Amino acid sequence: MLKGFEHARLACGCRVGFRDGVEGSPVTVVIDRKGPACRVPVHVGGIPVYDHREALRPPTRLIPSLEGDYEEEG
Repeated sequence: MLKGFEHARLACGCRVGFRDGVEGSPVTVVIDRKGPACRVPVHVGGIPVYDHREALRPPTRLIPSLEGDYEEEG
């Protein structure tokens, strides 16, 4: 599994744990325990935190160009 950290505490008071990830992401971060004063609605105990790296990857399909070269009239 992972070497190093097993748990961490966020500034909001939530405690997170690190687990083996799935395809495309080596680590999954899970909210182990929601902090009593946490006001972040996406922090739910036992639910993984979304990995944004998948969304930042370049598209795998070709994107057609909208128009060819433009020429000025006049």
